[in-house]
Parts: sequence; C-alpha cells; structure tokens
Amino acid sequence: MKKANGHEIIQLFEQFSPKAYAMEGDPIGLQIGSLNQKVSKVMVALDVLEEVVDEAIDQGVNLIIAHHPPIFRPLKKLDSDTPAGRIYTKLIKHDIAVYAAHTNLDVAKGGVNDLLATALQIKNTEVLVPTYEIPLMKLAVYVPVENEEAVKQALGNAGAGALGDYSHCSFSSEGNGQFLPSKEANPHIGQPGTLEKVKENKIEVIFPSNIEKKVIKAMLAAHPYEEVAYDLYPLANQGEVLGLGRIGDMKEMTLAQFAEHVKAVLDVPSVRVVGDLQSIVKKVAVLGGDGNKYYAKAKMKGADVYITGDMYYHVAHDAMQAGLNIIDPGHNVEKVMKSGVAEYMKKKCAEKGLEVEFIASKVHTDPFTFV
Repeated sequence: MKKANGHEIIQLFEQFSPKAYAMEGDPIGLQIGSLNQKVSKVMVALDVLEEVVDEAIDQGVNLIIAHHPPIFRPLKKLDSDTPAGRIYTKLIKHDIAVYAAHTNLDVAKGGVNDLLATALQIKNTEVLVPTYEIPLMKLAVYVPVENEEAVKQALGNAGAGALGDYSHCSFSSEGNGQFLPSKEANPHIGQPGTLEKVKENKIEVIFPSNIEKKVIKAMLAAHPYEEVAYDLYPLANQGEVLGLGRIGDMKEMTLAQFAEHVKAVLDVPSVRVVGDLQSIVKKVAVLGGDGNKYYAKAKMKGADVYITGDMYYHVAHDAMQAGLNIIDPGHNVEKVMKSGVAEYMKKKCAEKGLEVEFIASKVHTDPFTFV
C-alpha cells in the first residue's frame, strides 16, 4: 500500500463529485490548510463545528471532507477569540485541511440526494431539478482487424459505449489503412521505409466527456500501433442529466405512516407535516437541505409528498393550497453523507492501493432539540 497525499485523495473524490456540478457561487473546494501533505486519516463531516474539530484532533485526522463549507462568506479578519476564529485557529495549529463539497455533492450520483432516496427506499428514481448535463463525445479509432475485439473490450471496460441498460456498445466498419514508417519507427506491421497497406476496422463508440481521459488511456494501452490514429467529436445528443433532489415510487401507505417511516430511517425524533395524514402516498420527492423554492417542481412531477428541510411558513401554505403534502425532517438529515462518502472513499482508495483510513464524524451537529 502507498502513502497518500491530500491531492491524490481529492482527485479521487472529485471523480465522484466534480466541482463542475456545484451551483454558481457555491464556496466549495479547499477552504483551510494544504493538500500538499501526507494524509493517513480522513474524517467526513456534515458541519465543521468546534466540537467536530476537537474530534478530528483527538482522532489524529489530517483532512476533513465536509458537506457544509465552514467559510460560507468571505472573511474580513481572523480573530481567534471569536467562535469561528477558534475553529480556524485550531485547524491551522494542528495542520488539518478542510475541503468542502456542497451542492456538487447534492447533485452527484451516489451523493446526498441518492443516499437519502436509498435510505427512504424510494424506487425508480430520477432527478427532480435538472442543473447539469454531462456532454457526450464520440471516439473513432482505426485498428487492425485482428486487434479489433481487444480494443473494443478495453473501451467498454473503461465505460465507453454505455447506453441505458447496455454496455460495450460500438459500431465497426471495414476499410484500408496506409502508412509509411520512417527508418526510426518500430512498426507493429510492416518494415521501416516501406509503404504499408493494411485491412483495418474503424471502431466508433460514444461516452460521457467526464471519462475522456480514462477512455483514451484504455484505448492506447490496448492498441497495437506505435502511433494510433483516432478522432474525437463533441456530440449534440443529450447527455446524462444530473441535478438536485430525486423523485420516485414508494410502497403505498398513508401520509401518517410515511411520516413514521421517515422518522425511523432518517433517525430523527420528529418531523413537521403539511397535509391530510390519511391521504395516500405513492410517489415521493426528496431534496436534502433547504428545498423551499423547489416545491412546485415536486408538484409538477406528480409527487404526493415532498421531503425537504427548513420549510418556511408561507411556502408551506403555498404547498398546502397546491395540494402537495410536505414532510420536513430538518436540514440535519443530510448526515447520511458522512457514512456514505466515507465508505465510497475507503473503497476507491483501496482500489488505488492508497493507505488511508476514513471515518465518519460522530459529533451530533443538529442545533435543534425537540422538547
């Protein structure tokens, strides 16, 4: 196993939750400290409170990956006598870096909203509020006939040619290749200084642009030629749409029964409910954090109930009059990301042979107590 540095860990994390997914103006990325250091232990946290920082110090943590950015607005000064100043000072003194992934982690596949939907047992989910589209690209590569299957397999294994429920999709056409190796060349076919004509097949595959480097690397590794001829095209076809929230199907039950289900699976003592408790719930929308401005999307897409936090009084009235049930379990239910991200990163680092430990913060950061 190899010792990891902060840059290697964050590069892996950003393959899962790229910065490009974040909403405009969201203060994400490295906020405190440096990634240019060896990292043996990472803690995943929802909030970076002083108690969380103390936990990180006690646990020997080098890096915190947080969902809520500790520096949400620009700092005018760093006063270590203030509550926020004490947090920043402790982090700097103990050389603990803090990296924030906020709305990009909400949008990411397998991120906050998918984790909430999975916990709630919502099936057949789709994006509630589209915010980002991954562009599609096409690769065309020319390969000797006898090497075609090996190259296609490598492309498919790298994720190219994945269309819906199908993988390793491609199209091949026959043709003739021609090349003249120089005297310094080491050709796979033919001799230096001799014009060579070869039966070749052209392989065409489509892939999302965010895996371009991986696809090209796999293709080059499998291709027999010293110099590979290939073309890349941007496509106008619609790519995968990502966004905030999820909506899907739920086992039929009353709103009252579903509210109890939400309390149990999201581990909250109570929820606020808007609507007729005896109404039937079959289609559910969920959006972690403050989802006030998206209730109309949930209604438009046919949700029987919308689960989100921080519901405002007058917005609740608007939803009620629109005939949309609401369950507000609070903002803190986004805590599902702690164990979810820690497990994902533990697996990815193990695959890369990186020796690093991931833990989920155990500090309870919900400021509200129900009495």
